[in-house]
Amino acid sequence: MVIVDARGLSCPEPVVMTRKAMADKQARYQVLVDNLASRENVTRYAQHQGYTVQTEEKGGEYTLTLTKT
Repeated sequence: MVIVDARGLSCPEPVVMTRKAMADKQARYQVLVDNLASRENVTRYAQHQGYTVQTEEKGGEYTLTLTKT
């Protein structure tokens, strides 16, 4: 599983980093973000690409697990 650490970055950087990571077409990715806007934007992008998204929140940081459907 590829891990994209986009903590500390504001949009659109987390989405850009996720898009670049997805170029290798793996079935699962994990994206780490630390703000609500990034969480929402990465989630929308991943869903548009055919991935389901599970979100876990701990201490203001979000772990998004993207799985190809």
